Amino acid sequence: MNSKKIVITGGPSTGKTSIINKIEALGYFCFEEISREITLKAREEGIPHLFKTDPLLFSQRIMEGRANQFKEAEKIDEPIIFFDRGLPDVTAYMDCFGQAYGPHFVKECKSHRYDVVFLLPPWKEIHASDNERYESFEEAQRIHSFLEKTYREYGYTIIEVSKGTVDERVTFILNSLKNI
Repeated sequence: MNSKKIVITGGPSTGKTSIINKIEALGYFCFEEISREITLKAREEGIPHLFKTDPLLFSQRIMEGRANQFKEAEKIDEPIIFFDRGLPDVTAYMDCFGQAYGPHFVKECKSHRYDVVFLLPPWKEIHASDNERYESFEEAQRIHSFLEKTYREYGYTIIEVSKGTVDERVTFILNSLKNI
């Protein structure tokens, strides 16, 4: 299929999931963020804090999950497919936290290319931590800068999405896609 693959990314608590949920409610095909699913599965395996206890394994599982989403998207007959985060998010987080990784991580990012990347800025007023989101607002700001840097290093042009209501942000995203 020749679907356009669109990434919505940003640090923790930037509104990604709310935007993806709204886009999906409008009838677009969306792949959800998989990190919470991986965290919950790890808990079932007896690893309560996989992100903290084995960050490389956590990142490997995220990378595999996102690569699988990308491959699944190839089989879907929809003009536009949205992703709540993309493969480069994995290496951006690893770089942000000083985690070493092998060349297969970079290879995955380079071999799975998205068509458009939307980046949401840090937003203190909506930032919240919970059992799966450990990052403070300051860490969220730092992650944002690594996400922006990483996507640019992989050759992407980033479209910044301003703060606003979910409807305003979704309208901006969908209007931006009319020209692709």
